[in-house]
Amino acid sequence: MSASAIFVLDLKGKVLICRNYKGDVDMAEIDHFMPLLMLHEEEGLLCPVISHGNVHFMWIKYSNLYLVATTNKNSNASLVYSFLYKLVEVFTEYFKELEEESIQDNFVVVYELLDELMDFGFPQTTDSKILQEYITQEGAKLEVAKSKVPTTVTNAVSWRSEGIKYKKNEVFIDVIESINVLVNANGSVMSSDIVGSIKLKTMLSGMPELRLGLNDRVLFALTGRDKGKTVAMEDVKFHQCVRLSRFENDRTISFIPPDGESELMSYRINTHVKPLIWIESIIEKFSHSRVEIMVKAKGQFKKQSVANNVEVRVPVPSDADSPKFKTSTGNAKYVPEKNMVVWTIKSFPGGKEFLMRAHFGLPSVENDEMEGKPPITVKFEIPYFTVSGIQVRYMKIIEKSGYQALPWVRYITQSGDYQLRTNV
Repeated sequence: MSASAIFVLDLKGKVLICRNYKGDVDMAEIDHFMPLLMLHEEEGLLCPVISHGNVHFMWIKYSNLYLVATTNKNSNASLVYSFLYKLVEVFTEYFKELEEESIQDNFVVVYELLDELMDFGFPQTTDSKILQEYITQEGAKLEVAKSKVPTTVTNAVSWRSEGIKYKKNEVFIDVIESINVLVNANGSVMSSDIVGSIKLKTMLSGMPELRLGLNDRVLFALTGRDKGKTVAMEDVKFHQCVRLSRFENDRTISFIPPDGESELMSYRINTHVKPLIWIESIIEKFSHSRVEIMVKAKGQFKKQSVANNVEVRVPVPSDADSPKFKTSTGNAKYVPEKNMVVWTIKSFPGGKEFLMRAHFGLPSVENDEMEGKPPITVKFEIPYFTVSGIQVRYMKIIEKSGYQALPWVRYITQSGDYQLRTNV
């Protein structure tokens, strides 16, 4: 079972708009939500599900709004929360900013969307591109010819319209991997993993069937091909267009893609990652006098690769002043509102080492506040390279008209949560 009703409330708990889908929960029950939420908050027992009698409130907070779903059954909570976040996504697509004012200015559109997004408490058409075909923000200008419901709504392929035509048929595939690394002050890697996603930009005519082949370890083991580098992917999550039964049977990623941009899949690889940009730092603090910082950055990736737009963010005491910098490449600047030095290197080739020195004055009066030890963080992007070694082996495009299409593949590695702790 799913939701009985959906409410959008302001920060005081006043109902801005609501939609009753099943009629089995009294709509006045929402009056109990805000007092219960405040009570739980005071007691430090804030919970995503709040109950009053046999009525359950499942809620999320976004900007200055609360989105609340009510039910009196043992509902599928993960389905309801996925729907609430999808609701936020669709409203944001329509109104650019989702807040109290945008709901009040667009009551008619919001009601129409709530009608189409859910039926009798079950999610229906949640793809904003499809919804925008027949729910427009120019209701007064809606032509009679356009008021016909597109076939995609009643279609098995609800994420793609029929009759799409392109002069040139192409698919762009981006394999993007983010590296999460935590290094302690002694230089040991405490935790590391890779979070990846495969994004598509499809410009294909008709209703094409696509098959994507990766160097997936499970697939290679199933087919007895253990040659070459393979990748063991965990926590794989697919776009709704992928045929899951086919993937579970023979690990084939087969799908009819949405038109335009979409995320086909995301995955995680739990592996020991060598930090691609290694940072060594010496931070010397002379109390009532000065702070001297020396940071050495080394590219620990292939020499033929280049990291772009590298930012090394070094924390400094909140009472530091009079900054002086010396860098072997790039430029360093002091960002006082964030208490950090940002060292920017536009282009960082693999195997190279660069140095940055910084000198700050400290006031003669000691800052009484105890300050933590924030880590050094690094941001970067390396094109044409993946840490895990994941590869797109093939992309087959099958369409009944038999046209030829070009698939383009691009690999990008970037920093995720990339932290190196310091002694000071």
